[in-house]
Amino acid sequence: MNDKKIIILMIISTIVSLFGGIFFLTKTTSTPQITVSQNAKAYVPNSTSFDWGIIPMSKGNVTKAFTIKNTGTDTLKLFNIKTSCHCTKAYSTINGTDSPSFGMDGLSSWIGEVSGGKEAKLTVVFDPAYHGPQEVGPINRFVSVETNDKANTKLTFTLTGNVIK
Repeated sequence: MNDKKIIILMIISTIVSLFGGIFFLTKTTSTPQITVSQNAKAYVPNSTSFDWGIIPMSKGNVTKAFTIKNTGTDTLKLFNIKTSCHCTKAYSTINGTDSPSFGMDGLSSWIGEVSGGKEAKLTVVFDPAYHGPQEVGPINRFVSVETNDKANTKLTFTLTGNVIK
């Protein structure tokens, strides 16, 4: 009789653990509900791509800042900033205030607001040593930023380089 109780208890605890794990893994921060705007205009005055060239692991992280300008009259909203790899982080600076750092996992409720005629800076940080000393060679990383600009709802920035020991 005791053996049956133990087996039943193990089955119940397994089921509870399984459903609890599923709930925990599927629970994410909700993505913001943003209304697109005809008059918020996301403009990147320079290229959306950058080549770091040779990136020595021993020199540490490398960064690149991109400018995103609002050439419209409505407030430009920046959200859902994501990177293509754990070795790459990105954050936005608006009016001298930095956003949280974003990576490739999860969704964020953060929304950056850029007034008409103003600009934001998107800073990308790449850690060449993140994958260890065996991971050398060419890299190709992406950062995406969603906007409320009806004509440009997603900006994609491409960064390349060649990691050496």
